[in-house]
Amino acid sequence: MGTTTLSADAAPVNAETPSRLVLWLERLESWWAVARRGIRLVTRTVRPLGWVLLFATVLLWVVALSFGWQEMVIAAVILTAIVVISVPFLFGGTAYDVDLDLTRTHVVVGERAIGGLTLVNGTSRSILPSRVVLPVGSGRGEFDVPRLAPQAAHEELFAIPTTARGVLAVGPVSVLRGDPLGLFERSSDRRQAVDLYVHPRTVPLEGLSLGRLRDLEGLPSTQLAPDDVSFHALREYQPGDDLRHVHWKSTARVGNLMMRQYEETRRSHFVLGLSTYAGDYADPDEFELAISAAGSIGLRALRDSRMLEARTQRGPLRTEGPRRLLDNLSALEHSRQRDGGIVALAGTIAMNSHGIAIVVLFCGSGADPAELKLACSRLPQGVRVLAVVADRSADVPLLRRVGDADVISISALDQLAPAMRKVLS
Repeated sequence: MGTTTLSADAAPVNAETPSRLVLWLERLESWWAVARRGIRLVTRTVRPLGWVLLFATVLLWVVALSFGWQEMVIAAVILTAIVVISVPFLFGGTAYDVDLDLTRTHVVVGERAIGGLTLVNGTSRSILPSRVVLPVGSGRGEFDVPRLAPQAAHEELFAIPTTARGVLAVGPVSVLRGDPLGLFERSSDRRQAVDLYVHPRTVPLEGLSLGRLRDLEGLPSTQLAPDDVSFHALREYQPGDDLRHVHWKSTARVGNLMMRQYEETRRSHFVLGLSTYAGDYADPDEFELAISAAGSIGLRALRDSRMLEARTQRGPLRTEGPRRLLDNLSALEHSRQRDGGIVALAGTIAMNSHGIAIVVLFCGSGADPAELKLACSRLPQGVRVLAVVADRSADVPLLRRVGDADVISISALDQLAPAMRKVLS
């Protein structure tokens, strides 16, 4: 029996033959897709001044041909000549090799991010002068690039001022070609973008004990550590071991260096609860102050303890290290109303966090004392609770008790350190 091989574009046996109308509709659809791409390309090429000139040119030709006015004909010819002369400026190579380099991709609000932009003509022919656009967030910077000979390079240094916390996309770099009058402009993207993290301002909290690194009376864990308070076993020396933990009697008996191995005891669980609900803050400045306070205490907690957890209404933040914590704080935005405020956040912390030792809640003056008291009451008993309220209307830092929790109200970030010292003394 022979075998029949169907080609890849062979029609199925049961397929219906399309009608002529369907075929025409399919062709029209494909033509419209091509035309739409062309229209989009043209509309991106024409700048606002170019649209005005094109509209004026068409209007002058209509009036001149309709009424036979010689003056209108002359004006229409002049505008048409300007358009025709401007179009060739769009053509030409823009094959630059682009290198975008930011010396620092993590800065603090108020600092400048310094960077460099290098364009190299890697072709065998010269490239005419052009302009380069570097988008930075919602803004952009423009640089004039001179004529580059083959293998020539041009460098531009720039500084990005930062006035607000956030994550800014620097790039991608676009190479522009256009006429001197600014009627038409053609861009050629070089796909290279860098994220610039603008961290919130923080203050050092030196000398504050935000929780013991290990709970001396806590339960041992299953993890083994090179030092702790719970002796577990002996093992042979490994490169990098601390010689202070050598067990000399066993070493003398065995003939090899023997090291003490400890069982790691339970560590203090430090939790930051930062409300991102807009209703908990009177204005955006309070929200930024709360984020800065959370970052300051979080950095101190990372130096005091390895078990740091940070949560918002949207979920946990990554806290593997200081930079990771600040990167996540840089990208924070307000949560939705249905996610709730400080009370809902406290309930989420109580439900999802186990073995909590210390909880610090952050909100603004929009959360009234009753809500704050309810939020603190939702946390497990025996947990030390501290609430930091960002209140721009407070003249001086305020310290009060709400149930079993200490509540600090601050109006500026530099008030955080003395207020924390007073609470924890």
